[in-house]
Amino acid sequence: MLSERQLQLIRAVIDEYIRNAEPVGSVEIVSKYNLRCSPATVRNEMARLIEMGFLEMLHTSSGRVPTKMAYRLYLDQMMEERELPVLQEVALKQRLWTNRFEFEKLLREAVLALSEMSKSLAFATTEDGFISYAGAANILDHKEFWDIDVAKAALSLLDEYHLLERVMDNAQLQSGIKTLIEEEIGVEKLNRCSMIFTDYTAGKRSGKLGVLGPSRISYPEVIPSIKYVKRLIEELGGSW
Repeated sequence: MLSERQLQLIRAVIDEYIRNAEPVGSVEIVSKYNLRCSPATVRNEMARLIEMGFLEMLHTSSGRVPTKMAYRLYLDQMMEERELPVLQEVALKQRLWTNRFEFEKLLREAVLALSEMSKSLAFATTEDGFISYAGAANILDHKEFWDIDVAKAALSLLDEYHLLERVMDNAQLQSGIKTLIEEEIGVEKLNRCSMIFTDYTAGKRSGKLGVLGPSRISYPEVIPSIKYVKRLIEELGGSW
């Protein structure tokens, strides 16, 4: 059982790590998140959370970063989705509207929009093996992809339909929005990454829509974006 303070601390570390991509120390957590305890107390709690598997230290002198277990707890119990601005929803629907009679163009425009909204690598598949993706340059904004082998692994995954499908099968027991975090992806070079995706059905067409980014991706913003783009694909492509 985690205490309320430990839950607050996990949430604060994740929020800070998502924002800055730097290991989080006790002093900045206390001053910024009003935890009402001393840095020494926070260090002790962090040590306990490391023992429990929720935090880890990348280097002996660094702060702490969340583990897969912490992200999973965050997604299941802590995260509050951010609503998309109404103007953004309207603009996105207008953007996709002109391609409603050409499904592959609709899907392509949807993926482009999702990559811009998520600031990540976005993709969509169809059941007959078509993959569209956009935002390859976005991943280079995240230091997790500065290693050329990691970037190559991400792009290679989206170039191979059967490999991508096999990876997404790892989340087959999940429903709705599905998440694969770090080693759950099953690709060694992507063990600091997350894949978030969902199924869509538009008329006779079906497939998957999602994003690939760092494991510290902004889940509260990305998940509502995926949900809305999925809704537009199903609504505008439903006559096919």
